[in-house]
Amino acid sequence: MTDRNAAAPGETGPRRNFYGRRQGRPLRESRKRLMESLLPRITVTVTPGPAGQPVVIDPAQLYPKPMRAHWLEIGFGGGEHLAAQAKANPDVGLIGCEIFLNGIASALSHIDADKLDNVRIYPEDVRDLLPALKPQSFDKIFLLFPDPWHKTRHAGRRFVNQANLDIVANLLKPGGEFRIGSDDPVYIGWSLAHTTRHPAFKWLAERSSDWLVRPADWPPSRYEQKAIAQGRVPHYFRFRRV
Repeated sequence: MTDRNAAAPGETGPRRNFYGRRQGRPLRESRKRLMESLLPRITVTVTPGPAGQPVVIDPAQLYPKPMRAHWLEIGFGGGEHLAAQAKANPDVGLIGCEIFLNGIASALSHIDADKLDNVRIYPEDVRDLLPALKPQSFDKIFLLFPDPWHKTRHAGRRFVNQANLDIVANLLKPGGEFRIGSDDPVYIGWSLAHTTRHPAFKWLAERSSDWLVRPADWPPSRYEQKAIAQGRVPHYFRFRRV
């Protein structure tokens, strides 16, 4: 656990604690170069506006060409899912949010290798970005294998809570989809309980295979593959914005 004692670049709200790591192993030189050259070109920036409120960010204005849809991934880990979705859907604009520098560097390597021009990255605390995004801008929002914060006293750090579900609901278009993936039994139960009782979401499941079998349009990530290798069972939840 680390305390963020200084405001992050582009932060518009009050300072608050950040829990987790910003960096792991030292980056390889090739990835350092991508952090210096590619990341600045595709970074989404939060700009303070009047009365301390952020200037509204319209995802439709972030890409060099019009997109048929816009998707948001909250905490993309190593970027495998983000890049695979971008490659499979070149007419969809994706914003990926991640604060772990090694994960950002990994995602940049995928973006560079496949020459993806439909991905933008927010490399800071996602809590600063979400209030700045234009309401009802996204067709899909992904929260895949987030840190479960196992201990009861750390439950308040979990992303899935009433306030954040309100924000997700506000950002999704009517009929949009919110996807949650997890292999942790505590987080699985927590996420399902909170999201199913939120009035803005309908769980799209009729049989056990709907949450135990990964949908064909849901690319795997390294964290999911690691969980399976260690004997854990991933769950795949899909919710409709009603």
